[in-house]
Order: sequence, then C-alpha cells, then structure tokens
Amino acid sequence: MSRIGDATKNRAFEDLNEAQRAAVEHDDAPLLVIAGAGSGKTKTLSCRVAHLLQRGADPNRILLLTFSRRAAAEMSRRVGAAISAADVQLPWSGTFHAVGARLLRELAPAVGLNADFTIHDRGDSADLMGLARHEAGFGAGAKRFPMKGTCLAIYSRCVNADEPLADALASTFPWCRNWEAELKALFGRYVEMKQAQHVLDYDDLLLYWAELMDAPDAGAEVASRFDYVLVDEYQDTNKLQSRILMRLKPDGRGVTVVGDDAQSIYSFRAATVRNILDFPSVYAPPARVVTLEQNYRSTAAILDASNAVIERAAERFTKNLRTTRAGGALPKLVDVRDEAEQAHYVCDAILAAREEGLELKQQAVLFRAADASAQLELELQRRDIPFVKFGGLKFLEAAHVKDLIAILRWGQNASDRLAGFRTLQLVPGVGLAKAAKVLDANPALAFESTAAPAQARDVWDALRDIVNAMRGGGNWPAELERAAQWYEPMLAVKYDDARVRSADIATLVRIGGNYASREGFLTDLTLDPPNATSDESGPPHRDDDFLILSTIHSAKGQEWKNVFVLNAVDGCIPSDLGTGSTAELEEERRLLYVAMTRAKDNLHVVVPQRFYVTQQTRNGDRNVFAARTRFIPAEIVRHFERVSYARPGSVAGALAAIAPVDLAAKARSRWA
Repeated sequence: MSRIGDATKNRAFEDLNEAQRAAVEHDDAPLLVIAGAGSGKTKTLSCRVAHLLQRGADPNRILLLTFSRRAAAEMSRRVGAAISAADVQLPWSGTFHAVGARLLRELAPAVGLNADFTIHDRGDSADLMGLARHEAGFGAGAKRFPMKGTCLAIYSRCVNADEPLADALASTFPWCRNWEAELKALFGRYVEMKQAQHVLDYDDLLLYWAELMDAPDAGAEVASRFDYVLVDEYQDTNKLQSRILMRLKPDGRGVTVVGDDAQSIYSFRAATVRNILDFPSVYAPPARVVTLEQNYRSTAAILDASNAVIERAAERFTKNLRTTRAGGALPKLVDVRDEAEQAHYVCDAILAAREEGLELKQQAVLFRAADASAQLELELQRRDIPFVKFGGLKFLEAAHVKDLIAILRWGQNASDRLAGFRTLQLVPGVGLAKAAKVLDANPALAFESTAAPAQARDVWDALRDIVNAMRGGGNWPAELERAAQWYEPMLAVKYDDARVRSADIATLVRIGGNYASREGFLTDLTLDPPNATSDESGPPHRDDDFLILSTIHSAKGQEWKNVFVLNAVDGCIPSDLGTGSTAELEEERRLLYVAMTRAKDNLHVVVPQRFYVTQQTRNGDRNVFAARTRFIPAEIVRHFERVSYARPGSVAGALAAIAPVDLAAKARSRWA
C-alpha cells in the first residue's frame, strides 16, 4: 500500500478538528460517531476510510454502506482526495440494497435463487400484489378490503421492521386489523408469485441478505470477506439492516457507524431511531461514542434556535451544536394571515434576496407534505419565478419510463409476468385478455406461439426481434437504444405531453450507456433512480437559475443560504397523523429540526393563522384557525425575530397602513 503515502500529511487531515480526528484515528474497536447537522460527517467518514487504507487495509475488504449511490461515489472521491490517490477504488461501496443485490446475484445457486432474477420497483411490486389480491378474490367481498398499495405497505412494514403481521397491524395499520387472516394468505400468495416468476422486490434484497447471514456456512463466508464495515446515516436504518450488521461483525471489531439521532425522520420506511440510540450497548465492552458538535454550516443565531427546538426531545444523545460563525440575523418567525399571504411573503422575500445578489438556487422552500406548496407554486408562476420541486413523482413511477423498463425486464427474464403484461399491451390491438393468453401459453415463446395483430404486424414483429435478441445474449447498450427507438412513436399516441416525456427516454438511454450490462443497469436504476424531468415543476425551458421547493424528507443532507419553512403550525408540523404516540411526535420534532438546520445564513419559519379547508360539511367550506407549532413554545421564542406580514392591498395590509389612533383617549378627553 506504499503508493498511498503518508495520508496524515494531507491537508484533508490537517483540517480535522479534535473530535473529527478522534473518530478518524480510532482503533478497530466498535465506534459510534454522532455527527450533528453540518458537522462534517462525510469528511470525517471519508477520512476514516482513508486512514484505514494508509494503515494498510485492503480496499477490497472494506464494506462502506451509504444511503444512495451518489453518496457512495462522493465518499470514494473524497477518500481518493484525502490520500492523494485518484485511482483508489472501493469495490464494496454502495447502498444496503445494492450490496445485497450483488451478493444475492453472486450466491444465487447457494440460496435457491435463479441468477437471472429481476428486481421489481415499488410500482411493479404494488401491481403484482394487486394481481395476487384479484386472483384471491379479496376485492369482491361485501366489505372494503385494503387496496394493493396498502397491502404492499403492510407487507413491507412486516419485513423491514422484522415484526409479526399482528403487531404491524396493531401499531401502524389499525384500520386493517380485521383482515389479518386474509392478509396473511395474500402475502403467502404474493411470495409464491414472485418466486415462480424469478423476481425479487425491494424488501427481498434485505430480507434474503439477512436470512443468508443467519445460515451458518453462507453467513460466515460473507462475513469473512470484510475486515471493516462502515455505515453512514445509521439513524435511518431498520431492524433488518441492523441485524445484517450484527451478523457481519458479531464482536463489533472493525465496525464504524455514523449518524445523528436528531435527524432520524424515516420511520414511515420502518427505520428506527432505536438502532443508533442502543448501538453502544450491543457490544461488550460498549462501543466508543465520539460526538461532532462543531457546525460548519449555519450562523450562531440559527444554531441557537435549532438547539432550543431539539433539546426538548424526550430522548437523545446530548450535544449542543456550536459554530465559529458568530452572530448572524435571528431566524424570523413570521405570522401571516393565511396560505395566500404566506405565498406572497415567501415570493417577496425571495425576490428581495435576489436583488441583493443571492441566486435563486441558493434559496429553498421546505414543507412537511408535497401538496403543501400548491398555493406557493401558483404565486411563483404568476410572478415568473422558475422553480424545481423535489419530493413528488419519482422517476420509475412515470408511466413512460415504466414502459421502456418493462421491455428490458421481460427480455432479461421471460418469467417476469408483470413485465410481459406491460410490454405486450404496448402493441396496438393487444389488450389484457390477449396478453394473458400469450403468457399463459408460454412466455418464453410468446411471439412464436401467437399470431400478430392484423393492424400492428410491423410493430409486433419489431418488438419480437428486440426481445428475442435480448434473450439470445443481447448487445448492450445498443439493445436499449433499439427498444427506445421502437417505443418513441408510442409516446405521441399515448400522451399529450410526448415531448416532455421523450426527454426522460433520452435520459434513460444516456444513463444506460454508462453501464457494461443490462443486468447492472436494471439493478441500479431500480435501487437508486435518478430525478426525472417529470419531478420538476415550472416552465419546460426554465432559466439556469431556479428556486428549490422540497419536502423536508427530500431536503435532508442539503443546505442553502436562505431557507423558508412553510406551515409551522400544529396539524402540519407536527402532522395530524404524527401525534398518535410519543415516538411519532418526537420524529415530527426532528423533522422541524432538520428543516431549520438546512439554513446557512437566513431562516424564515412561517406561521399562517388560518387555512381554507374545502370539504363536504353541513356548513360548506370553512376557515380553520391554526396554532403555532408546539415545537416552538413561548419559552424559546426569544431565539427568533417576530415578524407580522400583510401584503400590500390586502385587508390586513390596509389596516397596517393606517396611522394609529387612540380612540379610547379621545373618548376620555371629551369629559375631561
């Protein structure tokens, strides 16, 4: 390993603060790094890996688990920079799901899997669950049976939370408790269908990996491959992921986990904050805990307010973020009349900051739920302020993307019935009944055993050639380009916005060109899809500069100079659905904390006084009055600047413009 040189002389190591250096230079005993918001978590973890390499660790025996492919790539880049070796590769760097897929593919015969298995995304999994639901007749009863999406959510909860169906129903889906027996039968049918079709869903990648680790011989073989296991964002892991980690390193030697309990906000994905809170005690002696409290992002004023919010949490690792960025403007706590006024305030403040030289891309508006920005989006469009919204429709949820992916999946795996259904029905004249007849006969010989539709013979024959070529070995990425060319004319027939959707198809082809195989492309695309143009709102040809709109969940890990948090009222933050238990309420507190700590220079927490609710009631539509979020009680308001806003021309604005008159004093003076 001499080519790496003395990493400790690299500037990346010289810039480490005392706590970061303690984490980086820690020995091989289990280590927990509690990394506060903006405390240089990625730098610390990458320098830790670089330090291990400098000590002589084999990069092929380091398992680095991150929560996105992009994070893994960034970590590898930083490791190379830290040791001045751009060619350093970390072969086992990736997400839990991606590493699981790789191991299962490699060990497929030993664990009873077909090596050519395909992986369903959430949408395909829901469709297959729906098919199982239909075949079982659960949708035909007199009582309302849970829909396919709910059924998949329950199944996924049981798998990822590693809990029995009865417990999942009682804790998370109480309205479905009466269907326990039927759901159990449905899930058994769903598993049988997946196995018959040689497909795995997203949850299987963790479940099968965990089961693999429980098998004495196979588990020991996988565990023996790695000297070091490092896990990023450990607060967002679920019980299955924790179980995998414990099987990989039962004694904790070589284990480093990094995270922040105060940023654990993904319980809806079955993540549990208990993993990080309990981590030190799972080993004997307990794991060492190093806390990173030096914040490199926000001003002192923003950190004071954020600390005041999170220090009221029921349970947490004690830390108090501090910064060398002394002072700074107090965060604004902005009272507005309603959501319309909120939209006007945000637009006014954004444009004012832009006039002072702050790009729109350095500003972000955050909200608890994706639909909370509807009023704001209308006002942004009215004022011609371009924006991009994150947290909406995902790339693989777009119908046109799913169409093209289905062709590739069916070419990869003839037993993938769902992909076959979708592919065949792209041909004019082929409906559900004909597609089913084709697949029931012999999916591998679908084209040979079935006559082409009279009105679409050329389309049918072209598709036959593409699919059969893939099954004959294929020629990647030419086969992707060929499938895209075949599908492109369908867009104009199926969709009014064909031009916009065509850009997504072009993106798919471009991404595919970076892969060596169809298998690798399909796996990565399913596990870590890119953003799509359909995720973005605003004009099709937006400016180079644009505002960021994002759900708080999608904003995690990001930062902007100017941040607005919408609807800081009870019912929104916390959500009405997030107050059923102490654990749920504490996660809602952490959500507000995450939102606030995205801000570098300026923070605006906006509090509408009322909401206009459209619903069928005896009295018709109504205004609902709101109370400021309980997470900013009166005792901590001193950390904010109170602002009352009313747009010019509104009733409130007109009243604010009137010079104050003391009518009571006038009345008294009459009789003085």
